[in-house]
Amino acid sequence: MTVTKPVFDRLGFWLWVGSFLIVLGLALWSPDTRSVVHIYRHGSEAFLSREPLYDVQVAMGYLYAPAFAALYVPLVKLGPHLGCVLWHVLGFGALTFAAMRQVRKIGGPEQTWLLSFGLFLALPVSLAALRNGQATILLTGACWFLTLSALEGRRAECFFWATLAIIAKPTGIIMLLLAGALRPRLIPVLALAVLVVLAIPYGFAPTGYINAQYHDFFRMLTSMTVDPTGPFVPADFTAPFTRFGMTLPEFDATIVRAVAGLLTLWVVLQFDRRLNSSVSGLAIFLTAAFYMCVFNPRVEQNTYAMVAVPAGLSIALLWREKGAGAMRWLLAALLFITGLTSVDSRLHDLFHPWFRPIAISIVACLLIGWFWTRARQKMPAAGAVAHG
Repeated sequence: MTVTKPVFDRLGFWLWVGSFLIVLGLALWSPDTRSVVHIYRHGSEAFLSREPLYDVQVAMGYLYAPAFAALYVPLVKLGPHLGCVLWHVLGFGALTFAAMRQVRKIGGPEQTWLLSFGLFLALPVSLAALRNGQATILLTGACWFLTLSALEGRRAECFFWATLAIIAKPTGIIMLLLAGALRPRLIPVLALAVLVVLAIPYGFAPTGYINAQYHDFFRMLTSMTVDPTGPFVPADFTAPFTRFGMTLPEFDATIVRAVAGLLTLWVVLQFDRRLNSSVSGLAIFLTAAFYMCVFNPRVEQNTYAMVAVPAGLSIALLWREKGAGAMRWLLAALLFITGLTSVDSRLHDLFHPWFRPIAISIVACLLIGWFWTRARQKMPAAGAVAHG
């Protein structure tokens, strides 16, 4: 760390902020260029016109809950430029402040360096999603806050962040399930958040119209998980097999996802029991984000921004520890380089979509293994104190 600290004490953080300011400038200049925000805008416009939100046959386009369309209306009213800028700020702010809260929770020396270096490593993977204005950024911040709030037993915060996570993307329900498993007493609060999200659209549109949208919404979710069609190219764990001509049968892929989900649940429960509370939230969210990316049948390449920042902070934390010199260099280089595989169209064609799930799996699994080692080291120490 003596080599990197003078450089990254604040540089990484300002690169993170500076890159986002450039993104804001591009969004203000041309809101619909290299952006998915127009999909959110069209969804809200369809909601206001009482038109169908979903195309169930192809499962593409607007893929969010009706509550998203209802609550995005104020940004539509602000116009494409200002609304787009505010949307970018909302997602970026949620993710950045979640990372800052996590660093404060970790504590210890050189917290500024820890945040700065972690954000620097995560920037290449995250930048495309930030530029596109994807709801993944808001989802990541909301789920991270939800994880920390759940571990601390903060009911009101859990309700807010759970509500925001489900509105941002339906996959947020995975984090709600994990939070409920970690803290069963929060299950009523989490269930209430789901009911509120379901009820929000009824306050803005006729009941018959909303019922029809929910009918299509749940049909679409089912078709997306069973038979993805259309131009969408999944970048989950099946992508490397597909890329090299070894397509996995859907039944086998579903079994793998179910087993991975159970394993993820067991790992986060162990982290909650055995890790120090200062780092357990980071380990748990990293594990959950890894599952939500690699084993999500509708994951895109830019969705891996969800795991980038917690992975970056975990690598920075590993870097702060003594030893593990080769592994920390490997993880830092691999995470950073993974985000650079789309800077050129030829590189993109070569590495899309198979490389990112492999690289992120290596990074996440090694980091999860490192946290697991820390957890195993903590237990004997705690036992020795107890017997002393």
